[in-house]
Amino acid sequence: MRGPWNRIAGMLEGLVGHSLLALAARFGIAGIFFMSARTKVEGWLTVTDSAVALFADEYKLPFLPPEIGAHMAAYAEHFFPLLLALGLFTRFAALALLGMTVVIQVFVYPAAWATHLSWAGLLLYLIGRGAGAASLDRALGLK
Repeated sequence: MRGPWNRIAGMLEGLVGHSLLALAARFGIAGIFFMSARTKVEGWLTVTDSAVALFADEYKLPFLPPEIGAHMAAYAEHFFPLLLALGLFTRFAALALLGMTVVIQVFVYPAAWATHLSWAGLLLYLIGRGAGAASLDRALGLK
């Protein structure tokens, strides 16, 4: 039983290698954060009054005024996913989004741990293993 199982597992490891996993992780998590960013702005990067109100009324971060928090989140949720999609400075971008995830988990939606754990899993994979072959990091020789 172990022999056939191990052969199948080996075949699957060859089919689903690091580069494919990294590409799926990069685009999956980038999409989540980028779509969130788009709800906070009008046009390209004009932060809406409703985004500021969301930070004032619902998010209520204890260490950041709502006006600053809304702008920081909107810009970060555009910039870091773009880096992930390009595979440029992937580990840095994933680390930044992991930091945002921790803040959201601790201060905003502590009951949403299952969602945040799934985000963290994708981000930790990218932090630990990098962007994969289909990336600007690889093209530029960045580890």
